[in-house]
Amino acid sequence: MKNLLLFFTTLSLSIGTGVTQAQLKKLSQQQIFNGQPSLTKNMNYITGWADDSHYIEMDTKDRKAYAVDVKSGARSPYTPPPKSDVDLTIRDNDIYIQYGKTEPKRLTSDTIQEKNPTLSPDGKYVAFTRQNDLYAVEVSTGKEIRYTRDATDVIYNGWSSWVYYEEILGRATNYKAFWWAPDSKHLAFMRFDDTRVPMFPINGSTGQHGYTEKTRYPKAGDPNPRVRLGFVPASGGNVVWADFNEKEDQYFGTPYWSYNGSNLMVQWMNRGQDNLKFYAVDPLNGVKKEIYDEKQSSWVDLDYDGRIEYLKDNKHYILKSDRTGWAHFYLYTLEGKLVNTVTNGKWQVSNLVHVDEKTRTIYFTARKEASTRTDFYRIGYDGKNLKRLTFGNYSNQIQMSSSGSYFITTYSNVSSPPKRTLLDHNGKILKELGDSKSEDFAKYTFGKTEMITIPTDDGYQLPAFITYPTDFDQNRKYPVVMSIYGGPNAGNVTDTWKGTGIQWWANEGIIQISVDHRASGQFGKEGVALMHRNLGKWEMKDYTTAARWLKAKPWVDDKKLLITGHSYGGYMTCLALTMGADDFDYGYAGAPVTSWELYDTNYTERFMDTPQENPEGYKNASVLSYVNNYKGLLRIMHGDMDDNVHMQNTIQLADKLQNANKHFELMIYPGGRHGWGGVKTPHDRAERFRFYYQNLLDKPVPAELLN
Repeated sequence: MKNLLLFFTTLSLSIGTGVTQAQLKKLSQQQIFNGQPSLTKNMNYITGWADDSHYIEMDTKDRKAYAVDVKSGARSPYTPPPKSDVDLTIRDNDIYIQYGKTEPKRLTSDTIQEKNPTLSPDGKYVAFTRQNDLYAVEVSTGKEIRYTRDATDVIYNGWSSWVYYEEILGRATNYKAFWWAPDSKHLAFMRFDDTRVPMFPINGSTGQHGYTEKTRYPKAGDPNPRVRLGFVPASGGNVVWADFNEKEDQYFGTPYWSYNGSNLMVQWMNRGQDNLKFYAVDPLNGVKKEIYDEKQSSWVDLDYDGRIEYLKDNKHYILKSDRTGWAHFYLYTLEGKLVNTVTNGKWQVSNLVHVDEKTRTIYFTARKEASTRTDFYRIGYDGKNLKRLTFGNYSNQIQMSSSGSYFITTYSNVSSPPKRTLLDHNGKILKELGDSKSEDFAKYTFGKTEMITIPTDDGYQLPAFITYPTDFDQNRKYPVVMSIYGGPNAGNVTDTWKGTGIQWWANEGIIQISVDHRASGQFGKEGVALMHRNLGKWEMKDYTTAARWLKAKPWVDDKKLLITGHSYGGYMTCLALTMGADDFDYGYAGAPVTSWELYDTNYTERFMDTPQENPEGYKNASVLSYVNNYKGLLRIMHGDMDDNVHMQNTIQLADKLQNANKHFELMIYPGGRHGWGGVKTPHDRAERFRFYYQNLLDKPVPAELLN
């Protein structure tokens, strides 16, 4: 009742503006889908800071960059500092280097393509891989240096195994697995041995005979690649191997060089992923020294977001850990001795933004005031004098000046379009820099969005945002679309402006909601750890709670609740139409995992352990286990070349559904990977329109939406 009252209060805010409800306009198709002027307008872009007292502004009208003085506001044309005038390109399989506007110089001459060419910091060498071996070429002489010689189709030097590319090093690396030392004297690299890793075939259908991509893809419980960390002198020579046992079942995170470049900082983790250690490894002899050791009963995450920040005093580092159940900062000596806890409490730090070593102050973002909002704070090294620097009930994106004297926040919430403000390091507001709200904002009627919480029977308040139909009438019954992702620590409920994309369905009379479950990260690692060994359990408990909460409302059509998501969200959608079939009516699932033994080792075992260790957990988490419960209507979409969540997942579910004589819909996107776009985009969009109009709105799709 309280939430409904808030909604009607918000709806009546236009009173007093001189515009009556009858005079308000709805947003048009062009405004919603084609970017034409609507509720908001573009603000100038802030691309960074030129120095500590000038921020860089990109003017949206003339597309030029300006340096803006924080005190006077005076703008002057900004010319960015010259980038390296060295450009590396690959043409006809060979590497070319170009200095400024000079003619490109060819560095290699081979019929086999070189990959990931990377210039050494001193500009003397270009490292690359060729046929899974690691090489460099000396720029001045063109002399080629071969560092490794043992590559095969299953042994790679400086080129990552698939599971590292996908889950650890990241797709942005393009399989690159080598790193220059800051002094250019050494090259560190990973050597992968995929001999024991099973091959998974992905069959392409183009041409007369098709083709097969063969990927060494370790599924849950399979053998992982064996990995070694090596060092070679830039000029060539023997490989020095880091002092790890290659035959141990282990993972290595992305390494990075120490503050002075003398050691490689290596993240090590056991196969069970409940023990993380940091080592400093000497590139001259491979000797490792442990500097940090963390164990958790559930799992520990590798350093994906800056776990360690080395200080310039060359004596300390700041570490981020969620070992207490909530992510916080800790101050350590370089030898790995804890000095003190910096932040603590039942709230989460997000990112370390700036460290002022003179005043021993840390500036950081956190979700403290509310789990759905991000604010900016500062605190002393000693954990004292915590101060919030941002203001109001908004979520903030922060850009701090180079020396930490000023910061800019771009802030919004679900009812307020983004605004931008300049503040000093004490949080004093200096000036407003921008407001994206359009001048005729008050002339439009649109579906209002609000933040709510949904109570569970065991004490959780699940955060959600809900968008009501444009002409909401509590005496009508509306269909509902619930959009989710649902993965561990991957919540998508934030108190931020949602744009106009949701307004089409609001105009058409659909309620839209997104809900985060107890293990989404909204309740810290304390909540996320509940998923250990039982994926699917708590997510479905909370999503079905939300479904029942919705269907109990007099303004919800209790026969028309659709849930939709992609990847993990596709898994949850399929689970909702099987395990949760009593509470959900329709599902629109993209690229779903349908049984966790079909997904890769690193991701799956982090949460589930191996199928051999947890057979009952895998059975309970599988969509296939609940096919006999299926009812309603499920549409599944999958790309037939998906190298992440293999289409095998959808095929096995389709097989089970067919054998049980269950009606469902299936859409295959030929050539599609884990997503699809390009020429397929209009079809994908039109199909979703058709499904929603036919099943939720009981009317044909407007023809203009299908073009």
